[in-house]
Amino acid sequence: MSKATPRVYSRYCLEAAELLGKQIQLARKLNKFTAQDLAERAGISRGLLQRIEKGDPSCSLGAAFEVAALVGLTLFSSGANELPARLAQINNSLALLPKAVHPSPPVIDDDF
Repeated sequence: MSKATPRVYSRYCLEAAELLGKQIQLARKLNKFTAQDLAERAGISRGLLQRIEKGDPSCSLGAAFEVAALVGLTLFSSGANELPARLAQINNSLALLPKAVHPSPPVIDDDF
């Protein structure tokens, strides 16, 4: 069997994952949590927490968000209390759009 091709991430994605990881690591240390303690609180392994803090983009999004919430990071410009309102607003906007997006038909140049 052939080996799976490794996933390639854009520079922006890698830098964003690293930034989030470093913010989590800083907040963990400021809150005086050990890596083991925070991992147990989040219900993940210490190794996964270390990968999140190093900015590994292949880590679970849910695990990274959970760890960020536990150390008190604000992930979006608004606080946690405003997230349900923003989510409802997005859902209302999505309800007005078609369920599927279809590609535009090609433009045929038949002007001879």
